[in-house]
Amino acid sequence: MSVSVIEQAKIQAQVLVPLVKALRAELGEARANAMVRKALGDLYRGFGEEFWKAKNETDLGKAVSSAFKTYARDDALAYDVIAQTEDAFAFDVTRCAYAEFYKELGEPELGFLLVCTADFATAEGFGPDVRLTRTQTIMQGADHCNFRYRRVSGGSQ
Repeated sequence: MSVSVIEQAKIQAQVLVPLVKALRAELGEARANAMVRKALGDLYRGFGEEFWKAKNETDLGKAVSSAFKTYARDDALAYDVIAQTEDAFAFDVTRCAYAEFYKELGEPELGFLLVCTADFATAEGFGPDVRLTRTQTIMQGADHCNFRYRRVSGGSQ
């Protein structure tokens, strides 16, 4: 059986949290965070590209719903689907084990950097016509995360 994404995140945190703290101490918070976002962004964008090619699905709602179930596995997330169409997938995360884990570590800010920012890079990997909008996260203290994926024509905003 494969390791769930939540378990992967917990394992990765054992290395990434001390590494990011050391980078911040050496380079300053802003520069270190930018380096981490770029490095992880490239990685997660590649994951998004690989997923999208393997899925080979024209229905955005169906494809993103499928991807999201991977992150929700092992009761990692509770969520409510707001809309699912060929050109959109909108949902609210109402409970997040990723946020709970990083809050227990006393590092919700690092949780946002290491987990939540990956969502946008992954969405970029889905192609130039897919956009993700999210204005709040549980990791940053909101009562829910509001994910809104949509297809845009011509790959422009």
